[in-house]
Amino acid sequence: MSDSSRPPQVRVKPLGLSFEAPDSLTILEAAGFANLRLPRSCRNGTCRTCLCKMNEGRVRYTIEWPGLSREEKAEGYILPCVAIAETDV
Repeated sequence: MSDSSRPPQVRVKPLGLSFEAPDSLTILEAAGFANLRLPRSCRNGTCRTCLCKMNEGRVRYTIEWPGLSREEKAEGYILPCVAIAETDV
């Protein structure tokens, strides 16, 4: 979990890399500032190119209904292009 003195950390398991994700940026934007290029295309939550599984943590979305099914959300899938980390993920 993150504490109030630092932004949440995002860990990309397959790559073994981590970066800070302040609440002013989506996870995808924060990755870019950390010089980490993640899959992307539309950047508005519709194409699903950036779809990935979150193993732990919590995010909120910049749009009301991102392009995820209820089942995908329940299984931990997120769209980093429109997701903002609320905790370490």
